Amino acid sequence: MTLAAIFNLLIFIVILAFLVQLGRQQIGLSRRVLAGLIAGAAFGLFLQLVYGSSPDTMGSTLEWTNVVANGYVNLLRMIIMPLILITMIAAVLKVEEIKSLGKIGGSVVGLLIFTTMIAALIGIVMALLFGLNAGELVAGSRELARAEVLQARQGSLADMSIAQLLVSFVSSNIFDDLTGSRSTSIISVVIFALIFGIAALLVCEETPERAKPIRQFVDTTQAVVMRLVKLVMGLTPYGVAALMTRVIATSDGQAILNLISFVIASYLAILIMFGVHAVFITMLGVNPRSYFQKVWPVLTFAFVTRSSAATIPLTIRAQIEELKVPAPIANIAASFGATIGQNGCAGIYPAMLAVMVAPTMGVDIDISFIVSLVIIIAIGSFGIAGVGAGATNAALVVLPAMGFPVEIVALLISIEPLIDMARTALNVNGAITSGMITARFLGKTVQTGAGAEVESRLQSQS
Repeated sequence: MTLAAIFNLLIFIVILAFLVQLGRQQIGLSRRVLAGLIAGAAFGLFLQLVYGSSPDTMGSTLEWTNVVANGYVNLLRMIIMPLILITMIAAVLKVEEIKSLGKIGGSVVGLLIFTTMIAALIGIVMALLFGLNAGELVAGSRELARAEVLQARQGSLADMSIAQLLVSFVSSNIFDDLTGSRSTSIISVVIFALIFGIAALLVCEETPERAKPIRQFVDTTQAVVMRLVKLVMGLTPYGVAALMTRVIATSDGQAILNLISFVIASYLAILIMFGVHAVFITMLGVNPRSYFQKVWPVLTFAFVTRSSAATIPLTIRAQIEELKVPAPIANIAASFGATIGQNGCAGIYPAMLAVMVAPTMGVDIDISFIVSLVIIIAIGSFGIAGVGAGATNAALVVLPAMGFPVEIVALLISIEPLIDMARTALNVNGAITSGMITARFLGKTVQTGAGAEVESRLQSQS
């Protein structure tokens, strides 16, 4: 390791020490996350400007900062499946009637698909307003190499029918799906947990003497898992700082400048969709400013990790403890929202790409085209993996269905991480919004006033 790399790591250690000191001063979690975000971005920009032409020093520095970044992400990924499994079972046991589960699931999925269709329309409008055209993009060697990989991936995704996709939601080996081996593993675990919970609920009704030990076991296990989530949550400022350092330090500034129109159009579309969410939240009688203050740590983590799935523990925690969404609704909304109806990755992105490609294929963008595209996007949004490159998978489903080539996905590879961060945050916010609306539809009370007290209690426990 060079002296320059050691110097850089000392700076990073100072940043971590600063964040530790903020925690000791009882600074709120959201503010500490913001501090980590800013500090990480500044440090990453420093590395980019000073060591951008020195890959050895940059690589040595990021190798060690990634210990914090990847370690934090892995901790969250480690608890995703156990969290989904036990919280979903516990949620079912807390539902008085089994038919209520159908209402909750139907409402959440319906809202996710509905908001994804709105997001698709926004993406179409923004692409048209900015006059985006795939014919103006230039393919370099890196993009052409990516195009070959995408062509190979396209076959397996495009050849899967709707019927096959639905079958893939049902696990044939729950232990295999608990490892996250398939893109639909999360949905499979959710379905298994729902069935297992229903079976446990029926046993409680049929043999009342078994109800108490079953509920005690589930409640105790859930308490342990949720305490683990709180422990990991306490590490969020440090993880965000390390992740943001990597994002900024490895960004391709020239590529961003070359495709700035697409970047601006994408971010405007995402901001507009956040505004749509805010309108829905306001209609519930909730103050949007208070709402976004409470979900800020969740959206920040989604932004820097580009993983809706990794954000599930934080999404569940924010809904239950900050927004007071009932546990059954929060669990289903967070789990389904990571793989169904992703507003950013499965809505805005493929819609913009399709509009960009259409003129090069001689296709008129009329009402018929728009309706067909929105319907295909709604159907294709099922089962999109909530991890990085989820938007690419969505595009590989939508573009072939419209009869378009997939090469445009490769042409945007250089700026993909930059836009994908905001898209992932939008996906997560869509899941939380669907949970809040579902709670209101089913007559539950959504409160935001106790957030500060909950956050203070979590800090003291951490």
